[in-house]
Parts: sequence; C-alpha cells; structure tokens
Amino acid sequence: MVRSPGLSQGMMAPTLTTDLILLFAYGSLREGERDHAALAQAECLGPATTPPRYRLVDLGVYPALVEGGQLSVTGELYRVDRELRRRLDVLKECPILFQRHSIELLTGQHADTYLMREEQVRGRRRLHTGDWKKRFSPRFGPRR
Repeated sequence: MVRSPGLSQGMMAPTLTTDLILLFAYGSLREGERDHAALAQAECLGPATTPPRYRLVDLGVYPALVEGGQLSVTGELYRVDRELRRRLDVLKECPILFQRHSIELLTGQHADTYLMREEQVRGRRRLHTGDWKKRFSPRFGPRR
C-alpha cells in the first residue's frame, strides 16, 4: 500500500503492482495445442528458444522438457500474473508431475517453465527436434 496525498491520515491507497511473470510454453500450452486455452488471458510476447541444454520427450498427449540434453527447444513466451501461474501449476500437477523452474532463454531473459526429471521420462521417446509442433516430421529429409 502507498500513501495517497488525497487520503486522510492513516488511510492507504492500494499499490498498483503488476507482479507479472514470464512463462516459456514449449508444448501443450502453445497456440494450437490442447491446453492453450489456459493462456487465453495471458499476453503472448512471441516465439522464444532455449540454449541447447535440454531434451524434449514425447509423453503422448504432451511433451516433457528435461535438463541435460543438447537441443534448443522452441516455444512461445507469455506474460502471466501470479494467479494464472497458480492455475497453471494445478493444470501441470506441479510439483508432483512437473516442476516449475526458471530457465534462461537464448535472449538472456529468464522465464518460468515446467520441467520433468530424467527418472520420470526414462524409456520414453526422445524427440529429434526441439519443436513439439514438429514431432511428426520425418527425422531425415525426403528420400530420392
């Protein structure tokens, strides 16, 4: 709360804090994917990419981002408030299924995202591309 000059002694005006958080969406939260509606109230800041430090694992209806790989992962950057992030934590079953971490993007910005641990994805298909939307693309170019 901040003191407003127009208020009498002891009265406080509400503080206008934005408290906005950057969120990196790489899978089911991306535009056109199954959970994107959860970001309907968020501001999309555009495409974003991670440094080549990750693996993207196919878990069927959604992917998992796992630290310790060599892929640059493509996604979208959003600005969300704390209440929306709390709702996303529930959707992502955080911290039981996914763990929310702050990661660095290629731009040097830091953003929250949802990761899984290696032991959670053991034996699952690793994607050869860092883009979930290209998960069905052939690994190699067309045959001649």
